Amino acid sequence: MKTGSNFLSITIRLFNTYKGLADKAMEDLEEVDIHYQPNGISNNISILVKHLSGNMLSRFTDFLNSDGEKEWRQRDAEFEDTYVSKNEMLQAWQVGWSCLFATLSALSEDDLMKTVFIRKEAHTVLEAITRQLAHYASHVGQIVFLAKIIQGDKWMYLSIPPGKSVEARGEFLK
Repeated sequence: MKTGSNFLSITIRLFNTYKGLADKAMEDLEEVDIHYQPNGISNNISILVKHLSGNMLSRFTDFLNSDGEKEWRQRDAEFEDTYVSKNEMLQAWQVGWSCLFATLSALSEDDLMKTVFIRKEAHTVLEAITRQLAHYASHVGQIVFLAKIIQGDKWMYLSIPPGKSVEARGEFLK
């Protein structure tokens, strides 16, 4: 397998992993939970999803041909809690991810060293994708952390629960 196609498949898998973590974290939340803010300056899950979706649409629409900061994007509005329902929020979430995955799936190894722009700053495609992966991972971590706070004792661990490392290691060795 060539390095570039390997990068693309690994990156798509990582984006899927982060999306899956957030999907699982949000799964059992109630309508009211998506609006929970630990304090007045914190983002809630609804806002984080809105920001991520807006960012994905801006960055990955017409990815190779236009600046990743689209004229139509209203970034400041992404930090206003306007989703009326969890369903509305999850629909926007899916639209953003669908745009990202469609774009990444259409790329080839030959595209990786092409130049794209984000806010008029030049990046290779490889750099731009890596930049977005890090950005989305940080916000997914926030979503997971907020869901864990909200769920409290009802929280279902997304990976190995505390005290189960030895048991899990045995499963990996089989």
